[in-house]
Amino acid sequence: MTVLIAGAGIGGLTTALMLHKRGIRAQVVEQAPEVREVGVGINTLPHSIAELAELGLLERLDKIGLRTRELRYLTRIGQEVWREPRGLHAGHEFPQFSIHRGRLQKMLYDAAVERMGPDAVLTGRRLSGFVQDEGGVTAHFTNTIDGAGSSTIRAEVLICADGIHSVGRRKFYPDEGVPSWAGVVMWRGAAEWPVWEDGETMAIAGGLGGKLVLYPIAPAKDGRQLMNWVVNVRMADASVSPPPPESWSKQASLAKVLPYAKRFNVPGMVLEALVRASGTIFEYPMADRDPLPRWTHGRVTLLGDAAHPMYPVGSNGAAQAILDARCLADELAASEHPREALYRYEKERLPKTAEVVRTNRIGGPERVIDEVEKRSPRRFDNVDDILGYEDRKAIVKGYAKMAGFATREDT
Repeated sequence: MTVLIAGAGIGGLTTALMLHKRGIRAQVVEQAPEVREVGVGINTLPHSIAELAELGLLERLDKIGLRTRELRYLTRIGQEVWREPRGLHAGHEFPQFSIHRGRLQKMLYDAAVERMGPDAVLTGRRLSGFVQDEGGVTAHFTNTIDGAGSSTIRAEVLICADGIHSVGRRKFYPDEGVPSWAGVVMWRGAAEWPVWEDGETMAIAGGLGGKLVLYPIAPAKDGRQLMNWVVNVRMADASVSPPPPESWSKQASLAKVLPYAKRFNVPGMVLEALVRASGTIFEYPMADRDPLPRWTHGRVTLLGDAAHPMYPVGSNGAAQAILDARCLADELAASEHPREALYRYEKERLPKTAEVVRTNRIGGPERVIDEVEKRSPRRFDNVDDILGYEDRKAIVKGYAKMAGFATREDT
């Protein structure tokens, strides 16, 4: 069997490595001219790191990322709502990693080339369409480097892992329209910064309408480390305003971001100085899409953001793509026919990811901050008087159980 994967993101590359381990030939095709370290930080949860560890990548992850020790939820003005250990410190068998998205993608790319050969990932080719018959799929690609020429590749299965604007998804659902938008704009950046707290802690301050996310994404060296920050602000009424174009490469000016960054306070962190120190600031809308009734049509299926783009809440985007990859690879290795494998993959993963998408829309585990700020918009003396411990625990731990990364103590 040959499996063709459109998209060399985290989901597509992990799928290729999973298939290779099971003796199934995979060919990855990527529209970008090359796989580069672009973007900023993400978090990858223990249940997804377990899958990367099985691929023998844990040592590489330690070289480029950071094992997260603790998570803190704060109000916008910096009062603590909840704190909990993460990863190994919470009793998981595997760590949670805070990591630069581009470095994670490049690590997966390098592993794919080493294990599968120099032609494992073909770049500069955008999926433009495909035709199916009883024996397989013929996929058509256009050249994105100079715009000249096209090519076709034949395979038994096509996996569209080509992101929120997936060509495969658009072919199956041509009337779906633009992504869903809640009116929230995100600005992201990173800078080398003096170690904050223990150098392994992440903080989230403020609710869904105005939020700051702060965490280191590289090991400390000489008292400094790469610190990632995100500022989310509801800027428009989504019912009347379409989402702006989504792009990792769109840049924003410091003057545009700084007034919003000044709204937040995190004890021990001078946020304004951190934002000023961040050379490039990226801007894009917080967008997702409604869950689909099905992902699979014949020998073609969707994976990762092509299947279930979700708000970046609860550290679940990359994690769910990695879990997709494991499930799909297992089914393709075990099933007698590719159609059966894709059916079983969809049956297992679609309802789980749909629930994550829906829960992320109302804030995911971070909804605990919204609930506290709703009850007490200003400073409080004791958070238990605002929202009791068991109620806060139900929100945070309930999400962990739903998303598949709860510990035994959580359940």
